[in-house]
Amino acid sequence: MLKKYLLALALCILCVGITTTAMAETLDRGKRGDQVRYVQDLLVTQGYLVDEADGVFGNNTEYAVRVFQKEKGLDVDGRVGPATLAALEKNHNKFAKEGKKIKKSAGAPDKYSKVLTMEASAYSAYDPGNSHYTARGNLLCRGLVSVDPDVIPLGTELYIEGYGYAVADDTGGAIRGHKIDLAVDSYDETIQFGRRDVTVYVL
Repeated sequence: MLKKYLLALALCILCVGITTTAMAETLDRGKRGDQVRYVQDLLVTQGYLVDEADGVFGNNTEYAVRVFQKEKGLDVDGRVGPATLAALEKNHNKFAKEGKKIKKSAGAPDKYSKVLTMEASAYSAYDPGNSHYTARGNLLCRGLVSVDPDVIPLGTELYIEGYGYAVADDTGGAIRGHKIDLAVDSYDETIQFGRRDVTVYVL
């Protein structure tokens, strides 16, 4: 009987060790799988990630992690290790406990400070002559936009109809007044987007 008990206890310890090792794996750009999807679900629910949780740790996920880490006073490296994961889960539980309403991932927001009609164009890191980084030093990716800081201060959160939630993170020589440049994933998207008027909600 004692042998069976000791064997069961040893198996239990082994299983806990395996789980701890799995959860201690650092997730970063290029990783795929259920753990990535779990982290993305946390980021989407808390309003940091605009994309769907697809299980692929891409540029947008990395940017969302960086924003979260900066807000929570963590080391800002865009990677999800034990400390960042624990903070995400703690923040998620706090939102759930307090019954806070999280930003919707689609559709116009319920609360905003003002609404602007702006002339929009699109750009990407793959356009000839473009930098891969924004004026604020972030990797250029969908969800970041270029603005005239005199109209929209850098760092401002926005909702843009037909595009989604975004952050004013970049500037450009041709972006003056009520013009806005929306980051997309490829040069083809830049060409296809053209120029159009969009409604911009300043959050």
